[in-house]
Amino acid sequence: MEQFTFILSRPDNIPITILLISVVICLYVALKQAFKNDRLIEEGREDEIYEDMIK
Repeated sequence: MEQFTFILSRPDNIPITILLISVVICLYVALKQAFKNDRLIEEGREDEIYEDMIK
């Protein structure tokens, strides 16, 4: 684990590390919204999806 941390913290790898963290965060937010929309569709409340998007 110490070698892995050393490689990630090298100056030329920091942008790659930031990019990977950003991708994970964006994927989490997108999947959270998708599951919420799927739940609303199953409950028959499709019109609330658009209202939630324009907030």
